[in-house]
Amino acid sequence: QVQLVESGGGLVQPGGSLRLSCAASGSLFSILVMGWYRQAPGKQRELVAGTTSDGSTAYPDSVKGRFTFSRDNAKNTVYLQMNSLKPEDTALYYCNAHYPHLDEYPYWGQGTQVTVSS
Repeated sequence: QVQLVESGGGLVQPGGSLRLSCAASGSLFSILVMGWYRQAPGKQRELVAGTTSDGSTAYPDSVKGRFTFSRDNAKNTVYLQMNSLKPEDTALYYCNAHYPHLDEYPYWGQGTQVTVSS
């Protein structure tokens, strides 16, 4: 069993930055495949940073060059550094995890709200 707890969300002005954190409990964190998703009101949940099969990170065009995913296995934590934030980045951001080859059994955090507004 894996528990995920996100933090770091908040209200930020356009052009600002935030760093989200996701702390994971449970075993074998280092092999977990981690990612970040977001869901804006009235929209479907979308991937914003995902780990590919070769271990690299993939980003959608909407956040590429602005968002950076990282992980610290010693702290059982992943991060999402978000720069040059735009109002359209406003959403509830979720951390996602699954064990390799078990992506049909994902774990989710409770989400952290990011609001970009002047």
